[in-house]
Amino acid sequence: MIALHNLKKAWRGKPALHGLSFEVRKGEVFGLLGHNGAGKSTTLGILLGQVFPDGGEALIGGVSVQRERARALAKTGAIFEAPRFYDYLSGWRNLEIYTSYSARVPRAQIAEAVETVGLTARIQDKVGTYSQGMRQRLGLAQALLPANEVILLDEPTNGLDPEGIHEMRLLIKKLNHERGLTVVFCSHLLVEVEQLCDHVVILNQGRKIFDGRWAELATDRRQVRLEVDDWPRAAALLSESAGVSVVEPGVIALEEKCATADLVARLVGGGVRVSAVEPQRRNLEQIYLALTHNGAAPQA
Repeated sequence: MIALHNLKKAWRGKPALHGLSFEVRKGEVFGLLGHNGAGKSTTLGILLGQVFPDGGEALIGGVSVQRERARALAKTGAIFEAPRFYDYLSGWRNLEIYTSYSARVPRAQIAEAVETVGLTARIQDKVGTYSQGMRQRLGLAQALLPANEVILLDEPTNGLDPEGIHEMRLLIKKLNHERGLTVVFCSHLLVEVEQLCDHVVILNQGRKIFDGRWAELATDRRQVRLEVDDWPRAAALLSESAGVSVVEPGVIALEEKCATADLVARLVGGGVRVSAVEPQRRNLEQIYLALTHNGAAPQA
């Protein structure tokens, strides 16, 4: 559904994208992950035809955004950066105005999009009275019109409270499952992309350092955090166990064959009191380090 070929872009001489290429299959929720400044927004800007690349090409549905922008984006919607609306107008009137720029949309179709995002009860109220979560929902309704098949979401959970983040996540999953929408979800939050996306591209300083499924990011070693009363003694006992290595004080890495319960029993049997055991979730920095440490060269 989406194909990027060797995209290059520099801002005032500073490279933002270094020959970026990847593909998004029809009907999948695709994650574009990276810190602020990694190149995510530049990539989306190129896909939306708002940023012209210095080199390369972006295609949606096989149509070049650079050469036939209107046709390429005919079935594409987006929340790009922060959704902006006329605060003194109702949500409904905003949707009427924005959709009039691209296509004439029947009232029934607008009403369906509003119901899908859960704004029916407030759609006639002025947008100035909306919470941040409601504004994001209105932005998502706009992205769905008129009958779009691809939506590009740039940090759609920014500024939302935990409940709003959860609701937005459920909405995106619902749209994907029920309508078969192709979704590109951009975020700097590992946990958000991990919970929504099967396929992910990770960017670092404008370079692709990973392109694949989450399962490919999982190694044969998992990390566990331990709280014990005598770490030096615990470390000495654990070092005698095959398939166990100490990452840092209080954190160990285990091969799949190692059972956490057996290690705890070994520690207790050796006179070490264990007060807590919990899986250690990797953050984005750790993934960056793991990919570069393991010799994963930046990919074009």
